[in-house]
Amino acid sequence: MSRTEYYDDPSAPVPNTWGVGASAAVLDDQGRLLLQRRADNGLWAMPGGAMEMDESLPEAAVRETREETGYEVEVTGLVGTYTDPRYVAAYGDGEVRRQFNVCFRARVVGGALAVSEESYEVAWFAPEEVADLPMHRTQRLRVEHALGKGEPHLG
Repeated sequence: MSRTEYYDDPSAPVPNTWGVGASAAVLDDQGRLLLQRRADNGLWAMPGGAMEMDESLPEAAVRETREETGYEVEVTGLVGTYTDPRYVAAYGDGEVRRQFNVCFRARVVGGALAVSEESYEVAWFAPEEVADLPMHRTQRLRVEHALGKGEPHLG
């Protein structure tokens, strides 16, 4: 299904549902960040997605990372909360989500690199390699916070 993301765009459709989700900033021992190239929009992003009714947000981050990258991870901390009302995502079925995301820090504890129907490319990137990747501005903000040091982002 297609996905179009909008940020502070007066032509964006009006949200008709909430999107509560989690993402994972997975870093390896060399400081590289795990990213996936999304099948729905072709942009690079950290693994993540919607929380299911029977799981917590950290559990959603772990499950989504496994589904989209092949890696088993454990959550080790918090990157931040992302609730900016100017960001919406419109889907091909007519759903328009007002996004709410909690991004967690995580590390690999098992599994192996793999792509899925949601991600047609998965790779590790050094911080200096991330700047040139096609990425939505809201995802880039999360990446910058994940690669930075300091307090979790609250927004």
